[in-house]
Amino acid sequence: MSGQSLLVPGELSPARSVPGNIRRPEYVGKPAPTPYTGPEVQSAETIEAMRIAGRIAAQAMEEAAKLIAPGVTTDELDRVAHEYMCDHGAYPSTLGYRGFPKSLCSSLNEVICHGIPDSTVLKDGDIVNLDVTAYIGGVHGDNNATYLCGDVDEESRLLVERTREALNRAIKAVKPGRQINVIGRVIESYAKRFGYGVVRDFTGHGINSSFHSGLIIPHYDSPHATTVIEPGMTFTIEPMLTLGTHEYDMWDDGWTVVTKDRKRTAQFEHTLVVTDSGAEILTLP
Repeated sequence: MSGQSLLVPGELSPARSVPGNIRRPEYVGKPAPTPYTGPEVQSAETIEAMRIAGRIAAQAMEEAAKLIAPGVTTDELDRVAHEYMCDHGAYPSTLGYRGFPKSLCSSLNEVICHGIPDSTVLKDGDIVNLDVTAYIGGVHGDNNATYLCGDVDEESRLLVERTREALNRAIKAVKPGRQINVIGRVIESYAKRFGYGVVRDFTGHGINSSFHSGLIIPHYDSPHATTVIEPGMTFTIEPMLTLGTHEYDMWDDGWTVVTKDRKRTAQFEHTLVVTDSGAEILTLP
């Protein structure tokens, strides 16, 4: 891994078009979304719509991930996910969200989150996070995963494997009556076993008809995350673990977040609905 060069911004391709018959989220063409004022507990109809959105997002991510290989650009991954969502009647939620220019986030190596797909070429040994959100039926489904590109070193491979496990453990900790901070407590205690950093300033979030409802899901044990989990709540859990510090820098594009020490980082995410006994994952292909 020490031989890997640090990332630099590539060239952006023109904005991709979305067929006119596909419903847009209300924030498209605006500088920011309208703040969400509805409930965090959703109706059965909303949850069923989110199952559809979540499945499309998961399948779009899976289709894009099939292309991950040395020599492929992150822009090509964006194209595949964009076309999959549009072909299935969904709008790519990130496209136009607060001005984001692409249909997924592609975050490589030291990029924590929100990397913009461009002319960057994947190299042997990279780790590649794809973050895909689909909007259909008036609701969003949001997921991400980190993939291995070619022959990846053991330290990075273990980071990816353990970040996936951190998400799985956090999902199992979701129970009605518990406070939201149980999620971060589980993630942080697991990550500490391996000396990993846990990113604090980027979190999971409530999601429904709003991409980000205002509900915050920290991935560390926050004393402020005292909201009680209730059946019918819908939110994401998306831990970001690092090989070094949790501190970060942001590129001049205003989106791309990189570890301050430029060590590698991995992330996994699912959208969930709380059930009477635990949590159901809505972003399964």
